Amino acid sequence: MSNPSLLSTTSSPTRPFLNPSPLRFNPQPLPKRQRFRVSFPRNSAASTSASSSSSQTGPNVFGPSKELAGIQPVVDKLSPPLRLATSAIVIAGAVFAGFKLGFRFGGNRNVAIGGAAVFGAAGGAIAYAMNAAVPEVAAVRLHDYVAGCDDPGAVKREDIEAIANKYGVSKQDGAFNAELCDIYCQFVTTVFPPGSEELKGDEVEKIIKFKNALGIDDPDAASMHMEIGRRIFRQRLEVGDRDGDIEQRREFLVERWGLTILSESPVQAFQKLIYVSTLVFGEASSFLLPWKRVFKITDSQVEIAIRDNAKRLYASKLKSVGRDVDPAQLVSLRESQLSYRLSDELAEDLFRENTRKLVEENILAALNILKSRTRAAKGVTQVVEELDKVLAFNNLLITLKEHPDADRFARGVGPLSLIGGEFEGDGKMDDLKLLYRAYVADSLSAGRMAENKIAALNQLRNIFGLGKREAEGITVDVTSKVYRKRLVQAVSGGDLEAADSKAAFLQKICEELHFDPQRASQMHEEIYRQKLQSCVADGELSEEDVAALLKLRVMLCIPQQTVEAAHSDICGSLFEKVVRDAISSGVDGYDSETKKAVRKAAHGLRLTREVAMSIASKAARRVFINYVKRSRSAGNRTEAAKELKKLIAFNTLVVTELVADIKGEDSDSSQEEPIKEEEKQIDEDEEEWESIQTLRKIKPNKELTEKLGKQGQTEINLRDDLPERDRTDLYKTYLLYCLTGEVKTIPFGAQITTKKDDSEYVLLNQLGGILGLSPKEIVDVHRGLAEQAFRQQAEVILADGQLTKARVEQLNEVQKQVGLPSEFAQKIIKNITTTKMAAAIETAVGQGRLNIKQIRELKEASVDLDNMISESLRENLFKKTVDEIFSSGTGEFDAEEVYEKIPADLSINVEKSKHVVHELARNRLSNSLIQAVSLLRQRNRKGVVSSLNDLLACDKAVPAEPLSWDVPNELSDLFAIYMKSDPAPEKLSRLQYLLGISDSTAAALQEMGDTLLSVGAEEENFVF
Repeated sequence: MSNPSLLSTTSSPTRPFLNPSPLRFNPQPLPKRQRFRVSFPRNSAASTSASSSSSQTGPNVFGPSKELAGIQPVVDKLSPPLRLATSAIVIAGAVFAGFKLGFRFGGNRNVAIGGAAVFGAAGGAIAYAMNAAVPEVAAVRLHDYVAGCDDPGAVKREDIEAIANKYGVSKQDGAFNAELCDIYCQFVTTVFPPGSEELKGDEVEKIIKFKNALGIDDPDAASMHMEIGRRIFRQRLEVGDRDGDIEQRREFLVERWGLTILSESPVQAFQKLIYVSTLVFGEASSFLLPWKRVFKITDSQVEIAIRDNAKRLYASKLKSVGRDVDPAQLVSLRESQLSYRLSDELAEDLFRENTRKLVEENILAALNILKSRTRAAKGVTQVVEELDKVLAFNNLLITLKEHPDADRFARGVGPLSLIGGEFEGDGKMDDLKLLYRAYVADSLSAGRMAENKIAALNQLRNIFGLGKREAEGITVDVTSKVYRKRLVQAVSGGDLEAADSKAAFLQKICEELHFDPQRASQMHEEIYRQKLQSCVADGELSEEDVAALLKLRVMLCIPQQTVEAAHSDICGSLFEKVVRDAISSGVDGYDSETKKAVRKAAHGLRLTREVAMSIASKAARRVFINYVKRSRSAGNRTEAAKELKKLIAFNTLVVTELVADIKGEDSDSSQEEPIKEEEKQIDEDEEEWESIQTLRKIKPNKELTEKLGKQGQTEINLRDDLPERDRTDLYKTYLLYCLTGEVKTIPFGAQITTKKDDSEYVLLNQLGGILGLSPKEIVDVHRGLAEQAFRQQAEVILADGQLTKARVEQLNEVQKQVGLPSEFAQKIIKNITTTKMAAAIETAVGQGRLNIKQIRELKEASVDLDNMISESLRENLFKKTVDEIFSSGTGEFDAEEVYEKIPADLSINVEKSKHVVHELARNRLSNSLIQAVSLLRQRNRKGVVSSLNDLLACDKAVPAEPLSWDVPNELSDLFAIYMKSDPAPEKLSRLQYLLGISDSTAAALQEMGDTLLSVGAEEENFVF
């Protein structure tokens, strides 16, 4: 059961921290001795007073000298031999005097002996009293000796032993031992600092030295430590009022265990007592100091008391460590750590915390200087000096860590770090970045970066806990400014222009500044872009601007690809604005002023034709997509076609003019070459597709071309913006519009269709170019539409799948109407007839109206039965054919026909077909015997012979064992009937084996002939 008064969680209630009935550790009753109260002050004033009083030595520590009383002065003057002689003389004189007085007054010998006895007893009592007072006298002299010493540390073991020897007493004597314990207890009490004062670190050494000087045994000394604990407990009870508890209580969190210590003065004193006592008695403290049993505290509470006091002592020891720490101090710290029984982990944390605080002092000083509003010119120098102190301290610690005797040094010696300190938060990180930036700027103040500064910056980054990217970003930012400054000086001073190798000159600057050449190239590009932007501020580049840009490009060694990219971005953005304005002017707004602006921008900005066309294409295609979206969202085909017609007009009147202005050509002449190329591609297939009328119409003649005016451009199209299916669907929409015309609604709800002339097909051709359709794709659309029209009418004509001469003539007429080539028309006709035939064949197979003979005839007629008849139907047809063989009554079974030819004709698996044959044969074998017996009883001899032949056919497919039957005579009758049918000898022999007829029985049946059959029939009739 733990004691919550010493250590408790935040939810535990406050309870007395000691057992209200403490046990007496020393079982031997001690003589009555003087008691001293341990005083713990309740406020700072009292604490100061007590502290000053406790620091005094001499009589004030152990009290004034004691006076001897009664017989004690006499005993004090007698040495042990003299005391023994005196005792003997007193006893002998008393006996003699008693004898004399008894004889004198009694007159006889008996009275004399009685008197001697009485006086002898009185003399013995006097001698006993004198000897009994010896330990008390020795104790008084011991007290006077110790109290008489100016310093308790001057007490010597030899003097204590001399006092004991003087009076002839042992240290284990009750009074003498009790005085030793009292003296030790008073000393220990005065050694402990009162109140909330921390231990000084020399308490253990003083107590051990004084204990050894007194010569007190460890059990007796330990009992005094326990007694002091009991006094502290009583002190705790006396200060039990609520107001006193509130004044004395302070809470702090023990982070490692997550516990809360209610720290009051008695509790602090008790923790100090536990810690010091543990160090005084060492390993023996575990059984000499029963804290858990006596005061009901836990092991963790004892460990916390030891740990906290050790940390405080070590922390106070670390205060002497400064920035000039040397190996001797580190060795001393290590020895102190071991003597304080502090773990290496905690010692390392405390050492790092101490060094971190020293560094934080320099950093705070540097920040105050850096942020000071009245910072002088030398302020940055002072900041760097403070940071140099930090770096020097860090280098010293790194050197000490690599020292040969580093194992003897205090734990935690190593590189500095601010992690876990005041500057760990995100808000403080900005301050550290300012300091880092200031140090980088100072390192580059001379225009170059020294090698030692690079190592210093790396150390500073590690100390500050900056990320690699953060530190690199700051360094690059500062270095970039210095590089730009040196670049300006080199250009303005003419050094860069005069250099034989511009690249070597720039590389040297980068090396001096330790600046990444890649970043330098990026800066060169940025400078070039800024120069280019200033040159094109008026909308064009003059010859002087081009020369200046070329000079700058040569000096800064800017690649041609980078220059082109810069011109594309900057000049392209200006040109894009001009193009957007031209396109936004619409069909009616592209006038001469717009054309002039486009030509000026295209040629004045010195853009290549590819870049200019790319910019114009992007803007134009954005408008094309808008027209396409409106066409898709239209309510009907006519409205969709009208939107596509607007797209064609926009391309012809705006985009075509824009392309011509960019190229610097006339819009009419610029279209001749693309038209000729397109016509050439279409003419390659003209002979094959001449019959498709709609395709012929999209190639206008000269008269129609002159009537419609100029053609639209096709360089800017939607090939890469829309999938092929979407583009062909849009083309097909307008093609259907050209075919069907425009549907108009007239009064009374009637609708009429207005036919279109061939000019719509010319616009259709332009639409194909805008959509980016190739001639082959256009041909595919026209052919697909013609196939669709022909298929619709052909399916009506060939509804029953029969192709007659009249229907062929009718289909040829339809083919001419839609203009579909003959070979494609024949494919459609064949597809329709094949589909109809396949349905008819499947129906016939399902109904059993098609046998293997008819299947072979169809295959000879080149009918693809594998695609017309499903595999399951073909397997069913095979099973039906085999079943017919087994029930044909012939007794024949052709293995080659059944196992090879029929499966090949039906295109089924051979192994699977064999399995089907064997399964049918086994089932049919027993059924054939039963059927033969049934027909025998019906006197149907022909049926009996047929059934027995089926039995033999099944046996040929799957050879069987002899069959059994309940009536053997019926088997004989079956054999006799089959024998009379004049069968082949091998069939009769096999049947004899299957029916189990012996040779003798077979011979007898052959002799009896019809007689047996007639008798058997009569008996059967009688039975029935």
